[in-house]
Amino acid sequence: MNNNSITSDVLVVGGGLVGAAIAWGLLDRGLTVTVLDEGDIALRASRGNFGLVWVQSKGDKMHEYARWTRRSADLWPDFAEHLAEETGISPSYEKPGGLHFILSEEEDRRVHAQHQRMHNVNGERGYGAEMLDRRQLDELVPGLGPEVISGSYCKHDGHANPLLLLRALHRGLGLRGGRYIPDGRVETLERDGDGFRATTSHGSYLGGRIVLAAGHGNKVLGPMLGLDVPIHPEKGEILVTERVAPLLPMPTHVLRQTNEGTIMIGDSHENTGYSTDSVTPVMSGIAQYAIRCFPALRNLRVVRSWGAVRILSADGFPVYQQSTDFSGAYTINCHSGVTLAAAHAGPLARMIAEGEFEPEITAFSPRRFDHA
Repeated sequence: MNNNSITSDVLVVGGGLVGAAIAWGLLDRGLTVTVLDEGDIALRASRGNFGLVWVQSKGDKMHEYARWTRRSADLWPDFAEHLAEETGISPSYEKPGGLHFILSEEEDRRVHAQHQRMHNVNGERGYGAEMLDRRQLDELVPGLGPEVISGSYCKHDGHANPLLLLRALHRGLGLRGGRYIPDGRVETLERDGDGFRATTSHGSYLGGRIVLAAGHGNKVLGPMLGLDVPIHPEKGEILVTERVAPLLPMPTHVLRQTNEGTIMIGDSHENTGYSTDSVTPVMSGIAQYAIRCFPALRNLRVVRSWGAVRILSADGFPVYQQSTDFSGAYTINCHSGVTLAAAHAGPLARMIAEGEFEPEITAFSPRRFDHA
């Protein structure tokens, strides 16, 4: 460091769900942290999140991801309680289990085969998901459409309010003495002595270590510190209905009722670059699918919609990386910022604080694409 003045032990670039959770966890371990946040003009996936804390079907082709997801889901109850007690803001986390509705015999066979492949992914702790027939589904969720023939239920699934989660994490950063820099879009990164310098339009910030959690911004920032960030955008759109009395006792892969009473409808996948525009054909398609699952939705008014851009790698799994050229530099990239928030604030923050990724997450290195 050229002036022997380390602003913080760690600079976290990105104040969305990923960056805020890691920063909150680092502060819990006694480190000083500065969060540089581009602000609400950023292409922020956190504000478009569906809000699932989801385990079933995650990691079918990478069991390390299945175990990492399950670990985070298991940490979520204590994480949510701790966050609410400290900040006074509850992320509205609930864990009633989750459902995946099945509308065809082909899908039933595919999901059943997936359960068989993953039944022992967590060893004696089990996969946690099971197939339900239509009678069993009707006992859990009355009012299903006639096209729903079966379902997959997982007791480890749940949901939360992403906006309250982000607000709570930001309040927690302040209460724990973290330094938050809004409108702090990072333009350049460089080594400065034993640490790092991040330069924004408002000035430079120094840190002993640096964590890049800037979503798609990591693709530009990473190479400045020898970090390849192989991610791409994928748009998803969400519809939100008016508030209604309780209809859905648990979240599903396409529907969930929020703590405020609205019904969120989602699960579209579009390759439209970084566009976040809502388009009528896609909105109509996801609404029609949701009504096939749960016909009562056709009587509700849609009050808003939005599009958001997921952060995906080629195989859909996270990319966590330590720089080999710049010791102390990390990049964290994933699209499940809510599900993984507890793992990011807990074990991942601890690994960064200790300076070494543990074997359980080294599978998320981008080196896995070298032989693709």
